[in-house]
Amino acid sequence: MATAIQKWRSEGRVAVWLHIPILQSRFIAPAASLGFCFHHAESDSSTLTLWLGEGPSRLPGYATHQVGVAGAVFDENTRKILVVQDRSKLKNMWKFPGGLSEPGEDIGDTAVREVFEETGIKSEFRSLLSIRQQHTHPGAFGKSDMYIICRLKPYSFTINFCQRECLRCEWMDLSDLVKTENTTPITSRVARLLLYGYREGFDKIDLTVEELPAVYTGLFYKIYHKELPDSYKTMTGMD
Repeated sequence: MATAIQKWRSEGRVAVWLHIPILQSRFIAPAASLGFCFHHAESDSSTLTLWLGEGPSRLPGYATHQVGVAGAVFDENTRKILVVQDRSKLKNMWKFPGGLSEPGEDIGDTAVREVFEETGIKSEFRSLLSIRQQHTHPGAFGKSDMYIICRLKPYSFTINFCQRECLRCEWMDLSDLVKTENTTPITSRVARLLLYGYREGFDKIDLTVEELPAVYTGLFYKIYHKELPDSYKTMTGMD
């Protein structure tokens, strides 16, 4: 390995990435003695790095955020909103059902999945409502945390909630959720946002989504923003 490192340096390479499967973990200590450091670990492997360039390492760090997603399932016909109380919390407050997004899972899909798993309610993604960011979060192992709330449209209404996760689950009048003190600050804020959208038009609050081709061949990405008129999507120059 030492000979290889000298060769890579002579070739002008600036960094080495070393992927070690868990069953070959015996190679970690020898690599560390040559200057390798941990970059990240998965359930069945670890990845180490060695910076060969000048100055401090410019290699990107591993993931620094966890992404939580909640679904604000709002029925416009009855003006009811789906809320739950977590079983595991010391103080049971009303909140929107949700959980952590899985690798490779779109935000809207996370919201729909988590709502169904927790409450038994089927729904459809309509828009993104809010993003909360906080840092050094104890629940995220001291990393940064993103919490995204989506507006969902319900397609079923009979609650069959998961009793392992939820203490209570019900359809609550949106105005009651706005007025109650037995809720989290972010839930209260988003409830007010929903009430504003219901009264004045959801175009005032919705961040819609569109899928566009990425710069990498065959890949796509999703972009969330206020709705853009079709004439602006297709225009090629300025009038």
